Amino acid sequence: MVWVYGFDSKQFASLLDEIDPRLKTSSESCHAPPMIRHQLETLSFDNTYARLPEALYAKLNPTPFSEPPYLISFNRAAAELIDLDPEQAKRPEFAGVFGGSMLVPGMEPLAMLYSGHQFGVYVPQLGDGRAILLGEVQNGRGERWDLQLKGAGPTPFSRDGDGRAVLRSTIREYLCSEAMHGLGIPTTRALCIVGSDHRVYREQIETGAIVLRMAPSHVRFGSFEILYYRKQHEQLRVLADYVIANHYPHLAAATDKYARFFAELVERTARLIAQWQAVGWAHGVMNTDNMSILGLTLDYGPFGFLDDYDPGFICNHSDHNGRYAFNQQPYIGLWNLSCLAQALLPLAEKEDLKASLDRYTPLCEGRYMELMRAKFGLAETKEEDAPLIQDLLALMHLHHVDYTNLFRTLGSFQSGAASLNESLRDFFVDRAAFDQWASRYKDRLREEGSRDEDRQIRMNRVNPKYILRNYLAQTAIEKAQQKDFSEIDRLLALLQNPYRDQPGMESYAAAPPNWGKHLSVSCSS
Repeated sequence: MVWVYGFDSKQFASLLDEIDPRLKTSSESCHAPPMIRHQLETLSFDNTYARLPEALYAKLNPTPFSEPPYLISFNRAAAELIDLDPEQAKRPEFAGVFGGSMLVPGMEPLAMLYSGHQFGVYVPQLGDGRAILLGEVQNGRGERWDLQLKGAGPTPFSRDGDGRAVLRSTIREYLCSEAMHGLGIPTTRALCIVGSDHRVYREQIETGAIVLRMAPSHVRFGSFEILYYRKQHEQLRVLADYVIANHYPHLAAATDKYARFFAELVERTARLIAQWQAVGWAHGVMNTDNMSILGLTLDYGPFGFLDDYDPGFICNHSDHNGRYAFNQQPYIGLWNLSCLAQALLPLAEKEDLKASLDRYTPLCEGRYMELMRAKFGLAETKEEDAPLIQDLLALMHLHHVDYTNLFRTLGSFQSGAASLNESLRDFFVDRAAFDQWASRYKDRLREEGSRDEDRQIRMNRVNPKYILRNYLAQTAIEKAQQKDFSEIDRLLALLQNPYRDQPGMESYAAAPPNWGKHLSVSCSS
């Protein structure tokens, strides 16, 4: 049974009223605002979404595991976002609250309703089938964070499912959301994993787990689509006003606020997907119900980082036609935005929506080229950059070159005439072909007076050394299934700083072994 965790006067006595160390500077320390480290019971919970029309959600409590919950991993960086004292993770109540068996004051749990286009086909009703929004927590800086349990049991939208997440899928989402944040890519965050010996039936019997994920909002394209197709246009307006008031407040007074909201979302989405392409990451399930109205990476299912560079990389073994292949993601982003534009027609002029859609491709391509120039260490913009970049990518594809390691090594490229750049040549079977490209690259670097040492510093800031390769995640999963959770925490720490050389962690930057290159990943993985 779910119960409300009560207040204890002794617990209040231990609250710390301290200054955030990040704000303690010699010149500003006396003016820095105090920061309270909250206990579970004093987190400032609210749920503004619960005050929207009931057509948008179903209120319900999480379903406790049949076996006691226990903490598997805790992310201190995410805890800072809600001013939560990290010592709280040591309390048994912590696993209870974020394992779905306890509530604290202010929580008002609900499952969000939405629809969406899945693999190009409209599904009239979807919704949170295994996620429950506990509410929002406001931190001392006035920021609001949704706290959502994923894997907390069935909801009215579970479609005959059990509403559970298995340990392997939970680990993958937990690690990847934090890895993406470390890479500087907008994403949901993850506070913790809570596990249990509760049995979950998939292809085989597995143990259940819950990830507590966080975002300023979990509203998605499909939240608007369902109201449009049900012809609930007034409720559509209410939802749009809510999103604008809470997340685009600078637009609230504009007469064309809905069109301008869409225009900004187009730009956010274009820039987001450009980042995916530059870092070599595939989402796997870019349905409209998995697209954030804030331009965040949302819903980590069968994702995958590139190992060998393959523009047609398909990370989802259910994507038989390659709709969501790596090189299709920019086009799918536009397609999904077109679906949202359709849903906004009762609120905004068609011409304004179309004008925003027309900006998407130039925005996405332009941002992608900016990012790729940075990856190549190019400080200036020249017409020959595009063929120079594309020709190296073509060579990498032909020779099955590791994407991340090649670009990290490219930072050490020597532009001197006598240098053969052996460490880079060794990536390619046809070294003569690489030499021809390298000669062009040297010429390009000389044109802008590039200095090798300075360029390497810049390139190492944008070319990660560490990514969450599927085989690394799989290794952590297999250990966790034996109740060894140490690899999860090791990867979490590693991936939070992916651009830094980390002593003793060189093996984590290596290309995957043969067994780890083509792991099959499903929506439940």
